[in-house]
Amino acid sequence: MAMERELLASDFKMTLGSSSAILAHNLAVLGGRVGFMTKAGEDDFGRVALRRLRESGADLSRTAYDPMLPTGVTVLLHHGLERHILTYPGTISQLKVSDLDLNYLKSSRHFHLSSLFLQQGLAADLPDLFRELKTAGMTISLDTNDDPTDEWGGVLEELLDLVDILLPNEAELCRIAHRNTVNEALATLSPRVRCIAVKCGPRGSRVRVGDKDIFVPPVSVVPVDTIGAGDSFNAGFLFAWLQGLAPEDCARAGNIAGALSTQRAGGTEAFRDKELVRGFLSAHQFPAPAAEARA
Repeated sequence: MAMERELLASDFKMTLGSSSAILAHNLAVLGGRVGFMTKAGEDDFGRVALRRLRESGADLSRTAYDPMLPTGVTVLLHHGLERHILTYPGTISQLKVSDLDLNYLKSSRHFHLSSLFLQQGLAADLPDLFRELKTAGMTISLDTNDDPTDEWGGVLEELLDLVDILLPNEAELCRIAHRNTVNEALATLSPRVRCIAVKCGPRGSRVRVGDKDIFVPPVSVVPVDTIGAGDSFNAGFLFAWLQGLAPEDCARAGNIAGALSTQRAGGTEAFRDKELVRGFLSAHQFPAPAAEARA
């Protein structure tokens, strides 16, 4: 991109972002009971994000605030099939375990963490937190998302043995396992992680549970925007998994939710359209008994 030039964009939209917020919003719309714990700034971005989350039905009663630090924001610049992603972490990196209500956390059945490598305030205490939640009988899922440093280290190695479901895309899977191919990465990680659900973009998804390897075909759609499709896959997968469905049905639910998210710009806008949600889930035979959209 040229320096010191005024470059014109063809469009601009502001939507609810962050991998964890997209997942929480869309999981709540599907009918899941969702509690979302975060730290936000007392600014316009924070107010917009929290308002959108509340509209989904997610419980935000344990939100922490930092009056001195802005809410994190990501700017995405589309260039055809590729995009630049520029994130200012803001309050994202400042959330700490001491900000969390552990009794509230342990009142749930399941805990999910997104964007591991942006959670710098949480990172050092995550292994102990995961162990405490496991002792309380909870299951845990993790989507690391990208590592801006491309090191894929830190506490990740310790967390892998505490996770029930790992939700990477293919590139992330290979980097997590430090292997060159998806097959090599799955062979490395599957003895340690009970379930690995791999997002394969337009080719659908793949689930490894023990020695069982399942390919699940995609939902055929013409995408408007693929931002948040992976996080929406997570929402569909976890909604079905928490209802006890088989791994292949969970992946199919994930594929449907991910495809639905591509029908509007941004990862949550499609889920805010009640009629679209009802019609899409029905047309594609969403395998879990999703509640009517509440957004």
